[in-house]
Amino acid sequence: MSTPLKTKISVPRSRDLEVDGVKYNRAGSSRSSFEMFAWLFMRMSGVVLIVLVFGHLFVNLMVGEGVHAVDFGFVGGKWASPFWQVWDLVMLWLAMLHGTNGMRTIIDDYAGRATTRFWLKVLLFVASAFVILLGTMVIFTFEPCPAGADPSLLASFCSAQ
Repeated sequence: MSTPLKTKISVPRSRDLEVDGVKYNRAGSSRSSFEMFAWLFMRMSGVVLIVLVFGHLFVNLMVGEGVHAVDFGFVGGKWASPFWQVWDLVMLWLAMLHGTNGMRTIIDDYAGRATTRFWLKVLLFVASAFVILLGTMVIFTFEPCPAGADPSLLASFCSAQ
């Protein structure tokens, strides 16, 4: 059984604002494409994160003595190399931005009121910026061989000072 309503429905074109008396709220070309870039970022950063995380796990857990070798000296030796500093920095930044973008999407989807969305996103962005800043600072200011430290507590690669 067909209804007369089905014959009146037509597919709106992107510029149509009203079709057969039905108003459509379609985005015009003047709208920002931020969401498209956020969507693309999630896909591309996810692929890069897979490589970074599995490379990190392989080097830390499989190479050498495995998990038993991971200690302060191991991390100090790794971060003595600019390559591993940049590797861990990129992994930190991408993971935090990827997670923040995902949480932003969840907040937009599930927070009902605009003020709730605003304050949750402010809290999210502040927390994310704090973790990124603190993690970056730790990676670049880490000193595995501090001057004046007890030699028995220092890593094996530190020279006696």
